[in-house]
Amino acid sequence: MALPLDRIAVISDVHGNVTALEAVLADIEARGITRVLNLGDVVGKGPRGAEAIKRTRDTCEVTVRGNWDSLIGDWEGFVARGDVPRFVAGRWTRDELSDEDAEWLVSLPNAYDLVMSGKRIRLFHASQTSEFVRVRWEHTMDEFRGMFTNTDFTGPWAPDLQGHPSDAWPEGTTPDVVGYGDIHGAYLEADEGLLLFNAGAVGNHLDGPTAPYCIFEGVTDSLVPQSFSVNFVRVPYDIEAEVAAARELGMPDVDAYALELREQRYRGASKPTS
Repeated sequence: MALPLDRIAVISDVHGNVTALEAVLADIEARGITRVLNLGDVVGKGPRGAEAIKRTRDTCEVTVRGNWDSLIGDWEGFVARGDVPRFVAGRWTRDELSDEDAEWLVSLPNAYDLVMSGKRIRLFHASQTSEFVRVRWEHTMDEFRGMFTNTDFTGPWAPDLQGHPSDAWPEGTTPDVVGYGDIHGAYLEADEGLLLFNAGAVGNHLDGPTAPYCIFEGVTDSLVPQSFSVNFVRVPYDIEAEVAAARELGMPDVDAYALELREQRYRGASKPTS
């Protein structure tokens, strides 16, 4: 007899866009979903990083660290090492946060493992290598296969599974479902018995004018193969209200931000990037 299916929401790349975040969280709540996982980049690009952090901490069960979270959380360190120039928008974004906010961003985990309907699922922000190493939707088979490997960054396969210690898994166990964010474009690819998906970017969606997120549907913590799906949802929201909030707060590069949200054009370029 099939067990009732559970649902878990997966969001990513809020980027300080609280208008979009609230719309997505309302949609999740309306569906009766109570578990939310976050693939990082809570801050950066958008105007309300501190508020996005607060809402994320209030509503998300797990948040992994994104590249913008690392950058803004350790802003002075990145600048002092010469990893990034002291650009105005970065300084403005860091100044909008408290020291506690910054410490929380830096403390976020690299990756998160879970089991659902017999599927071994791993979530991270950009790739198995680092939150700064990007795998685009157009990639090689070597890049595709690499996303499912254990690395120093991900650590060994170690889900928090009640009654099944993490060290009880055979050495070399790897995920067969991987989800990530970072590239600001949702997609799903299945090959060689593996499933790779991108949850898109709630707050900086470069693949359409609505805020995307995903829903897992399956049996939580079950090692038995059962029905499992990754569903994509797109939520409309008031983009003009978000642009107005950015202008009111005096955010740098607000015209470029508006272009991204309205027309899905990265900083005025013809090809989106994150």
